[in-house]
Amino acid sequence: MSREEVVQNALNIIKGLTGVRAAFVLDEEIKKQMLAEEATVQGAGGYTVENEGVKEAMKRDVVIALIKDPRFRPPPEPTIIMTTNGKIVGQEIFPWTAHEVEGQNVIWLSDGFCIFVDRIENAPSKFVMPPVSFPELNPGNGCKDVVSCSPAPTTDLMMRKHEGLEDNGKLASVVVGFNFVE
Repeated sequence: MSREEVVQNALNIIKGLTGVRAAFVLDEEIKKQMLAEEATVQGAGGYTVENEGVKEAMKRDVVIALIKDPRFRPPPEPTIIMTTNGKIVGQEIFPWTAHEVEGQNVIWLSDGFCIFVDRIENAPSKFVMPPVSFPELNPGNGCKDVVSCSPAPTTDLMMRKHEGLEDNGKLASVVVGFNFVE
């Protein structure tokens, strides 16, 4: 397949997923703007938030954004973690992974996020949005080094405006980056 065919095939795969309302390739201009916006994001309580997933996606040959509704599949791994000195001290927990923390000394910050008490250190912590796999794109369809992540709400809005899409709080976005299989 040519590069153009790989991109079109990837778009078709993504558009065919349940809950996807739109999918489009990001141009260089909006990618630069999105990275700049992500660098300004702060979390609640003044915590630093680093969107490593978006940074990694933007390094890839192609970056596709998708707009999704609640029917879209859940992520295959945690989309947010808390780190101290590079160690994971907290993470997103899904209903189907809750059994993995049973019996551990945890503090629940919300229904879907816990901090591991035994890992807490007396040092600054930060929230990290790591790159998340996107199994629908793979070497079999011409895509390698595939990563995905959700942008911050302000970045999401910027991207939607750039594409002429409405701001709809019932929808969310994901960016998916991949390199071409050569």
